[in-house]
Amino acid sequence: MTEPISLRELDAIGVDRLQGVGEQRRTSLEEAQIHSVFELLTHYPRRYIDRSHEAKLGDVHPGQEVMVVGEIESVASRRTRNRRSIVEASLSDDTGSVELVFFNQAWRAKQLSQGLTVALFGKVDRYRGRLQMTNPLVDLVGDRTGRIVAIYPQSSKAGLTTWDIGRWCGEALRRCRGRQIADPIPEDFLNKMGLMDRMSAFDAIHQPNSMSEVLGARDRLVLDELLRVQLVLRMRKMKRLHDALGVKHSNQGELPDQFIRGLPFELTAAQQRTIAEVRADLESDQPMHRLLQGDVGAGKTLVAMYAMLVAVADGHQGALMAPTEVLAEQHHLNLFELAKHLEVSDESTLSGKRPLSIKLLTNGVTGTDRSQILRGMSEGRVDLVIGTHALIQEGVNFDSLSVVVVDEQHRFGVEQRSVLRERGRQDGRLPHLLVMTATPIPRTAAMTVYGDLEVSTLNELPPGRSPIATRWVSKDLVSVWEHVRSEAGQGRQAYVVCPLIEESDKLDASSAEKTREELAEGELSELRVGILHGRLSAAEKQKTMDSFREGDLDVLVATTVIEVGVDVPNATTMVILSADRFGIAQLHQLRGRVGRGSHESVCFLVSTDEVSADAEARLRALEESTDGFALAERDLELRGEGTIFEQRQSGRNDLKLASLARDRIWVERARDIATQLVDVQGSLDEHGFLEDEVRWFVERRDDDAENLSRG
Repeated sequence: MTEPISLRELDAIGVDRLQGVGEQRRTSLEEAQIHSVFELLTHYPRRYIDRSHEAKLGDVHPGQEVMVVGEIESVASRRTRNRRSIVEASLSDDTGSVELVFFNQAWRAKQLSQGLTVALFGKVDRYRGRLQMTNPLVDLVGDRTGRIVAIYPQSSKAGLTTWDIGRWCGEALRRCRGRQIADPIPEDFLNKMGLMDRMSAFDAIHQPNSMSEVLGARDRLVLDELLRVQLVLRMRKMKRLHDALGVKHSNQGELPDQFIRGLPFELTAAQQRTIAEVRADLESDQPMHRLLQGDVGAGKTLVAMYAMLVAVADGHQGALMAPTEVLAEQHHLNLFELAKHLEVSDESTLSGKRPLSIKLLTNGVTGTDRSQILRGMSEGRVDLVIGTHALIQEGVNFDSLSVVVVDEQHRFGVEQRSVLRERGRQDGRLPHLLVMTATPIPRTAAMTVYGDLEVSTLNELPPGRSPIATRWVSKDLVSVWEHVRSEAGQGRQAYVVCPLIEESDKLDASSAEKTREELAEGELSELRVGILHGRLSAAEKQKTMDSFREGDLDVLVATTVIEVGVDVPNATTMVILSADRFGIAQLHQLRGRVGRGSHESVCFLVSTDEVSADAEARLRALEESTDGFALAERDLELRGEGTIFEQRQSGRNDLKLASLARDRIWVERARDIATQLVDVQGSLDEHGFLEDEVRWFVERRDDDAENLSRG
């Protein structure tokens, strides 16, 4: 074969085709999620050692932070009286030597064998008259003598060393050079951006001659990753616009405007702008596909209600799907209260009108009630239905569903959203889709993760909301419980969120039960303390939430089941135990359960005395800001992106090299290129090689393969 070798082909070649990869090595590589030559070549170096900048041991002096390369002369290990492990070694080069000490790293004794060449980075001190480095960073560089040495993520568990991986990458690249690695991006795009071809980029990232080569290679391979994602999203969007027909709403009815006029407050400018965007979508016969993002308490539900009322005014139905029963019940309660004055046309009544029908459908609704709701939905007598996954179960049908709202959409898979849209109508038209999230998304992430949706942003809070003071507490819990008792004495309420042990309702429930018992018998013994967790039945959850809303409980001990949507304006205190176990987004969501009324609110982030550097950065960020969008940017910087598409297969990551936080400019360039390359029918017909690569990319993620073909 003389054609260039594609990524699809490289992905089909097992690593055992490389010299020195026998059964044992193949198993080790698979433990590191490296099965194919493609996965090996995209197992990128985590950093580089520039050996032209290494210090000679004879030249270093105390107080310096340096990189040194030398040979291990001796290694010894021992344990102290308190069972702490100490590994001591000696490193030398042709100019001098330095002693190495590693505390609580017993495995170093096996790693640092005599005669091994290693690179170390750390601070040099003087101890008992000799130079010493304590707990330095260690990289095993073997006999590689190039000026720039690539250091790969290593796995001592799998027995892989950085020079093993480097050697195999070098062999793979050497064997690709005959045919070259295919480059499907049109040459004029690469020239315009000053980028090297793909083969050169793989060579330079693994075997660079200079750090400037590394930077150029990274730019090119980052564009590759981001462009594949943007092409998938653009193809999906254009295919949907080309193929799908929605329900065009005339908007002649007064119902939505009556709803707005009946509100006891003015809409924010952001809400007015977003309602106008949604209304324009609904007047088109192309189905709306819009993401509505807004910080906690920004008023997304009102926009969603407006959209659903446009459907009802035009003789259709609306549905809102929420991820939990607690959130669905909260939405139903709020919307029922806001819309209780509204009426719709009904020729079967004497007055020609009837009250707007809003029903709740969850797995907790059973028997006659459920049967009547299902019949009303299928016959068109139920106008709006608020529910959970129960909305997409067999036997649930609508008469004419034309607007679907999915709340906290990241909790649902692509398939679940699609089922609700496709079951809602019998005429082949798709209902309009509005997906909402209270997790603010940085602009670059929104362009990437939700590139196939139009995005509306609510960036203002309604008037009357009180600010939330946030305090990180590690020792003085006495003052926390004093504050809770003081607030309760003034008739206000508090949440106490229990630590997330792991993704287990059973364990989370036991944690919550234990916490409630300790508080009810100890610090909060004079208060009425309730409990809410995932192991309670729907009826028990409803009863507890009703008691808390009505003020019959002072304190609600809960798991993260209260994370989204729970709205009790009288709650002014949030205590999050083991807050260092949670991410920024989740802490911000939990904090947003207070500050919903006119009283000043406080959120206490409780941690142990010692937390990791990452956890400290998260907690400090929460203390310093209540701006969800600023926190989302910080979260992206601290946490990274993970997998973009809804793929839960272990080890797969759509962005191995690119960072949405760091590579904003390449996100925008990739989106621009995708816009130019994808045609109006959602295909890449003029760029067959690139289309095949995108299809291969999608096929590797089963969740999205069917979604792309369906549009």
